Amino acid sequence: MVVEFGHFALALALGVALIQCAAPLSGLALRDMRLMALAAPAAILTFLMLVVAWAALTHAFIASDFSVAAVAQNSHSAKALMYRISGVWAGHEGSMLLWVLCLGGYGAALAGAGGTAPTRLRSLAIGVEGLLTAVFSAYILLFSNPFLRVVPPPEDGAGLNPILEDPGLAFHPPLLYLGYVGFSVTFAFAVAALMSNRVDALWARVVRPWTLGAWVFLTLGIGVGSFWAYYELGWGGWWNWDPVENASFMPWLSGLALIHATTVTERRGALKNWTVFLSLLTFSLSVLGTFLVRSGILTSVHAFVADPARGSAILAVLLAVSGGSLALFAWRAPTLTPGASFALVSREGALVLNNLFLAA
Repeated sequence: MVVEFGHFALALALGVALIQCAAPLSGLALRDMRLMALAAPAAILTFLMLVVAWAALTHAFIASDFSVAAVAQNSHSAKALMYRISGVWAGHEGSMLLWVLCLGGYGAALAGAGGTAPTRLRSLAIGVEGLLTAVFSAYILLFSNPFLRVVPPPEDGAGLNPILEDPGLAFHPPLLYLGYVGFSVTFAFAVAALMSNRVDALWARVVRPWTLGAWVFLTLGIGVGSFWAYYELGWGGWWNWDPVENASFMPWLSGLALIHATTVTERRGALKNWTVFLSLLTFSLSVLGTFLVRSGILTSVHAFVADPARGSAILAVLLAVSGGSLALFAWRAPTLTPGASFALVSREGALVLNNLFLAA
């Protein structure tokens, strides 16, 4: 019964996330601030529903409910509690639920954050977060449902891959996801800025802490993963040994470039279009990494599944997220106010060169 309750909570989160998205967009079109104000409470409610869904799945793993397919495939009654809990995200279905939980969490954090962000800009950003949450929730419900039952249930579970039975499993994926999904906030603010035609020093000041936080989480996740690979597989901690490590390194590089670009935009009002573009690109690279490890394109110990249907669905999400945002950028970027100029031989000029190096 707990599992079905979690399944229902996930479906309800999808519905509320659609309201979280539609309310501010409708408010923007109708110039109704009351509609835009609905985004924040909807984001908090979405997150609460996702917490309920996550708690239900975690309860199934702790209780060794092998009638749930995800538990039967990724847990065993003899495993220690730590591995039963971390088994929640050891498989594809649970890891995608963790991804959506992080999305909902960042949306709620954005709703609860005060700061200097203008109300209109913040409401639109929360709406974009809601759209992302709705899209990935729909993907889970249609293609990767972690609450599916097995009839008849097995007597015991298959257990974890022996390579995954390590404390690194408890820290590496959650830290990575907090980094990957954290860049959705900068993506949301970039889309919101393009929609409201506002990219200025204040926008950069609002975006920079979120970017820095996501980059720090991603750095910690990559660091823990590299150490785990070093003593488990003998890779020496180098990213070039595994294609999935390179997939996580790409948003790390563009995220670092974005941190520097926001500094120039905030202090000089320059590089506006470039900073917005990096905001869109960094999260798109995060979604690209999700596609690579779930489509069967890459062969790796990190790869979750080799299912063409799931891979095609994530590819469609990637094309929608990247293509839609870049189309919006191509449409609205020329209308943005030109940024201030600066000397090539200056601190800002050095940051531009640094950006070009990281992007290349």
